[in-house]
Amino acid sequence: MSKSLSYIFRSGKNPKYIYYGINMFRQILPSFLFRFRRNYYLRKIENHPDKDYIISRVNYYNKLAENASLSDKASLLKDHKLTKQYKVYFFDSYEFTRYFPKNFKWGYMPGDVITVPEIPSVVKSRPLNDENENSVVMKLEKNRHFTFLKDSKPFSEKMNKVIFRGKIHGKSIRVQLMEMYFDHPMCDFGDVGRHPEIPQKWKTGKMTLYEHLDYKFIMSLEGNDVASNLKWVMSSNSIAVMPKPTCETWFMEGTLIPNYHYIEIKEDLSDLEERLNYYIEHEDEALEIIKHAHEYVEMFLDEDREFLISMLVLDKYFQKTGQHSK
Repeated sequence: MSKSLSYIFRSGKNPKYIYYGINMFRQILPSFLFRFRRNYYLRKIENHPDKDYIISRVNYYNKLAENASLSDKASLLKDHKLTKQYKVYFFDSYEFTRYFPKNFKWGYMPGDVITVPEIPSVVKSRPLNDENENSVVMKLEKNRHFTFLKDSKPFSEKMNKVIFRGKIHGKSIRVQLMEMYFDHPMCDFGDVGRHPEIPQKWKTGKMTLYEHLDYKFIMSLEGNDVASNLKWVMSSNSIAVMPKPTCETWFMEGTLIPNYHYIEIKEDLSDLEERLNYYIEHEDEALEIIKHAHEYVEMFLDEDREFLISMLVLDKYFQKTGQHSK
């Protein structure tokens, strides 16, 4: 089997054909059937054993207060259509918008969002600050971002090195990483992009997610918004290494605790070697981080609960914007 075919079938990423097959099938089903079932799902919260936890998650994603204002920039749910540029965002939002009346209005910003919308809007990502109420987070682009792995290799059997594979161009923190540490003996870094401005010596081929797991440490650096590899790294027996996050998604990156869920390094990356050596020498503390990371990931694995949280986030959005359905 060629390396390219091996990568496709053994990459560790969620299969796209399954994702697209399920979502294309959803387009065939009449939406009124789902609107009829909405109250059935929403009533599940009343006697749910995890009610308090679920409500806390809903309020974390959706911080809207009463009478949140929608301007004429809001659009109708009936106009929410599949587009080529943002098809996965459509699929992931339509899974839940189909349960609500088509005459409801909403704000919707697909893509990698790092600013707060002018009106309350559904987004995949938002900046971590105290004034992001208009950013209502839903689980969008989930097939790419929400990948989790089963890692059978113990931390002690992995290499005492840190690995990074990603696209470098236009991402200043990643360029800085390469400039500072590309030739460092503890680092295995490479650019998998094709941009001609990137130095040729940095360029390398892609690696499967499982090949990353031969290393004790994996860099999780933000790109356009969050670090997309953080979820699967935290599900493994390797440790995510990163500066404090500046954005968050459904994974609630803003609740992660430094040196408890991941190894935090300085914003200027200057202490990378020092931090790696510390956890190589203090393996018991490294194993505690892995344990806590696994516990954190566990919160997102209950699919029925995740579905209910998503429904309630959107229901709260419509309620707080003054739209109540019978």
